[in-house]
Amino acid sequence: MDLGKGLTGKRILITGASSGLGAHFAKVAARHGAHVALAARRTDRLEQLAGELVEMGAPSARPIELDVSDGASIHHCRAQAVEAFGGLDILVNNAGIAREGPALDQTAEDFDAVMDVNLRGVWLMAISCGRHWRDTGQSGVIVNIASILGLRVGSGVASYAVSKAGVVQMTKALALEFARHDVRVNALAPGYFETEINEGFFDTPAGEKMVSRVPMRRIGDLSELDAPFLLLASDASRYMTGAVIPVDGGHLVSSL
Repeated sequence: MDLGKGLTGKRILITGASSGLGAHFAKVAARHGAHVALAARRTDRLEQLAGELVEMGAPSARPIELDVSDGASIHHCRAQAVEAFGGLDILVNNAGIAREGPALDQTAEDFDAVMDVNLRGVWLMAISCGRHWRDTGQSGVIVNIASILGLRVGSGVASYAVSKAGVVQMTKALALEFARHDVRVNALAPGYFETEINEGFFDTPAGEKMVSRVPMRRIGDLSELDAPFLLLASDASRYMTGAVIPVDGGHLVSSL
């Protein structure tokens, strides 16, 4: 089965699309013929990426300014995506941030900032799209980008781990409620992949020590997320909802 064929002509909205995993998933969708709405705060990056996506095969690409910590911005973003493409088929809830450091050194503001983006923003975007699909009678797909840190903790990222654990449970709870409206909700839980946020870290002693604990003894290549992403975003997973798929080189099953 060619998973990519399932995205041809589909209308997909990706949050946090200006860099990292969001930009990567946007390119995957474009290569397989999807209309792509790119949502993030850095609109200059989105505009550049939109041009690249059309060259890669996307029939259309639309940059949309979005602050996922702002409910009004979320509603406006979803409405713009629907207007641009005449509807919406898939939401990729990818936007996320981290505040690193010992939990005892974190402020309430640090914690709130992470929750506002990683948990509240994911919730509000899912609800906005879910209501649209319910009210229009259309089917829909939500792919939440969680993390193995939502399933297993690590030092110095407590608030991030808590937020991603919330995304894991949210995925299951919304899958249960949205199924009656023909809306599927699943999640990817990536392990360690190099993006511009952590560029160079895995070459440091701390990074090398982290990699040594991964059973496959390496970090992932972004291309290794493509097939799991295409599976969840396309109709190939039409009988899957509430699933959380780790892509982590076996990190979750490693020994202590």
